[in-house]
Amino acid sequence: MPGASSQPQSHAQPLGPVMLDLEGTRLTPDEHQLLCRPEVGGVILFARNVESATQVRELCEAIRAVRPNLLIGIDQEGGRVQRIRQGVTRLPPMRRLGRDVASHPEVTRRLCQDTGWLLGMEMAACGIDITFAPVLDVDGGTSTVIGDRSFSSYPETVAALAGAFVDGLHEAGMVAVGKHFPGHGSVAADSHLELPVDDRPLEALRAHDLVPFERLVPRLDAVMPAHVVYSAFDPRPAGFSPAWLGMLRESLGFKGVIFSDDLSMAGAAAAGSPADRAHAALAAGCDMLLVCNDRAAALEVLDACRQHQPAPRLSKLRFARARPQLESLPALSRWRRLHAHLEALGSDPQVS
Repeated sequence: MPGASSQPQSHAQPLGPVMLDLEGTRLTPDEHQLLCRPEVGGVILFARNVESATQVRELCEAIRAVRPNLLIGIDQEGGRVQRIRQGVTRLPPMRRLGRDVASHPEVTRRLCQDTGWLLGMEMAACGIDITFAPVLDVDGGTSTVIGDRSFSSYPETVAALAGAFVDGLHEAGMVAVGKHFPGHGSVAADSHLELPVDDRPLEALRAHDLVPFERLVPRLDAVMPAHVVYSAFDPRPAGFSPAWLGMLRESLGFKGVIFSDDLSMAGAAAAGSPADRAHAALAAGCDMLLVCNDRAAALEVLDACRQHQPAPRLSKLRFARARPQLESLPALSRWRRLHAHLEALGSDPQVS
């Protein structure tokens, strides 16, 4: 895939199927031991792990001193979802990037590509392998948890602008993770707090929510399914559904990595205990499991995954180029221009 590493990882310890979180801005002795467990394949950073871009880079270096090949991810979309805020560009929400697409389609498309590039360069400079973006959800006007994180309320517009964003990420050498398959934008409930149910027929989902995924599957390095039940197709949440993930693999032809959404979210509770959730997600077709904000659950999932065979495709998500230096980014005229423009958009009171 365009943003994926082709470098062999044969001499590295295989990546386990679990991506977990950390307590603070520095590794603790217990976390040092935890990262050595073979079931661990990655670390996801949250706002509590962040003081500044420079500190994040140091934390990533400390993680790699324990396990050099561990994947390090973060939710850095822009707008409301932006864990690192000091030392990087404050990005506007994706809806703001797409606001002028009807009147200036090519300018808007280019802005989305440039934003993907800038985000990829900044995250790579911080030591990050994966920023969980772009959001491919189509804004149906009912989901506050998605809302302005979506590029648009029109499926084809989301596909076009998110596709440009993916091109920018790949240009920077960063992988692209499309979320939340098959679409979280038309349910009011927040899957962090409860299990949303979308009862529309499959034909309606195909004509609306699935469009960006169908268009962009050949260019995505990874996909994250939603903790949403689409009751007309399967009574299980998509991330635990062999039917949905089978469609992604077989009908849509996706060859990349499938991440579960956080197994500690309320929307995942229907699958049972943390160990049950892990087994169900892996059986459905997930390659890597996120377990966040619940260390006891993470330990239970690690124990449940002791016999799981690692997925070789995970190693392709590592950032494979020479990383840019944070201090050198202002020397790039493209970065300077975009940084000023995007910061101005991010402070625009008309962002929504």
